[in-house]
Amino acid sequence: MRKTILIATATTLMLAGGASAQQQPAQQPAPAPTAPAPAEPRAQPVPTIQSVNIVDITELPKDTQTQVNQVIAQRGDDGLQKLRNSIDATPKVKSALEAKGLSSAQVVAASMEPNGALTLITKKAS
Repeated sequence: MRKTILIATATTLMLAGGASAQQQPAQQPAPAPTAPAPAEPRAQPVPTIQSVNIVDITELPKDTQTQVNQVIAQRGDDGLQKLRNSIDATPKVKSALEAKGLSSAQVVAASMEPNGALTLITKKAS
């Protein structure tokens, strides 16, 4: 009896394997057409300055101060001068600094949020 069950099982497995080998391969879906790559990368629109926040570096958490100092070191004097020239050329930003008794010479970093909030980080001369 066992031999019969074993032979029937083996025969079923062989027939099932042969039947699946004869099946038509499933059709592969056609690849989706891809959009052509733009010739030039599109620049993201620069948000308009909606508000200006001025923060002294000493008011930041220690970890953030360290990060800001690393950015300052990487940017170098040329980058810092470009930032300050840009501030002086933007009346809204320049007047916000002057209202706090500061000038662009005290700005060491800036960050622009997508919502138009500009944050200037200042450092008093030591």
